[in-house]
Amino acid sequence: MDSRSRSLVRFARWVPFAVVLIALVIEFSPANFLVTGTFLTAMPAVAALTMGPKGILSVTALALFTDLVSPAYDHAYYSNIASLLLVSLASVTMSNAIRTRREDELDQVRRIAMAAQEAILHPVPARLGPVRAASMYLAAETGAQIGGDLYEAVQTRYGVRLIVGDVRGKGLPAVRAAAAVLSAFRVTAHYEEELAEVMNHCEAALRQERAVPGAVSQEVLLEGFVTVLIAQVSDTPEVQVVNCGHPPPLVLRRGKVRALMPASPLPPLGLDDLFTGPPVRAESHPFAPGDRLLLYTDGVIEARDPDDHDFFALPEAMEAVDPCTPHEFLEELHRGLIRHTADRLADDAAMLLVDRLGAEEADEQPARLPSPG
Repeated sequence: MDSRSRSLVRFARWVPFAVVLIALVIEFSPANFLVTGTFLTAMPAVAALTMGPKGILSVTALALFTDLVSPAYDHAYYSNIASLLLVSLASVTMSNAIRTRREDELDQVRRIAMAAQEAILHPVPARLGPVRAASMYLAAETGAQIGGDLYEAVQTRYGVRLIVGDVRGKGLPAVRAAAAVLSAFRVTAHYEEELAEVMNHCEAALRQERAVPGAVSQEVLLEGFVTVLIAQVSDTPEVQVVNCGHPPPLVLRRGKVRALMPASPLPPLGLDDLFTGPPVRAESHPFAPGDRLLLYTDGVIEARDPDDHDFFALPEAMEAVDPCTPHEFLEELHRGLIRHTADRLADDAAMLLVDRLGAEEADEQPARLPSPG
């Protein structure tokens, strides 16, 4: 629902109260010869269009008060009160029935949405070559709309490759865009040596998914773009990153968090027709044994406190977590998000965490896979 629709709904909620108050003024004015009982009787039914039982009963109480204190008595006095109570009872019953049905339908759509999301996103393996990993996806509490968050971690002959992204928009178009980018990454991550080429394939997949006959309008371009970050952890003590408009990853080293800001910012995928940037290339950052790398979507850092409307301080939250496993670390961040938002996450959020292991730990499992056949 857009802002205009929400404004219309808020306005409609005040209509029954306004009508009852106008009727009350008429009853105590020289114009009390006008018949207001018919309008009062209809108000509970009007209130049922935009309000629940409490709102309906509030309108009914105000209308009943107007009838009872009216100095103008006519033969339809008791009939009006009886009709008002009957319409009120019917409106409350109807409102409860509709609300129950809508909740059942919404629960069913939520289950379908979660099933669709889980078909695209899979928990990452706990161990991938030189890193330990964990992932977490948090669905927003704003309804049944499916989000466009995406993540994946795969072990390749070039090292462990990670992706995290966020599609602008909701619903099935966002899911299709996320699926296109993820599918391209899962295939090309295994045979493209350059990380930039993997990103180029993701861009091409998104462009193909969004292809429509004729010219693409600016509105279409701005609605379906994807912020994406691809990273690679190999045997060397560094992480390579290609960042296309995504929030920078955070590295936790010796209790302090540092953001890996891109030296040459790139536009999100899908916006290259509107914004030109430097050629896509990977940037290297130190990532030594014992370091912890967090990739995340903006649903994490844009989570707000319902009272003060402050954003969630992710770096400070990371520094406050005691040493623990990657899964436990994400669980602690999850609890921090729940506390900060009072369990009312406004947007979907995804987190992908990897720990760089020491040489001895990394040797316990081969860090590379044979080239695909």
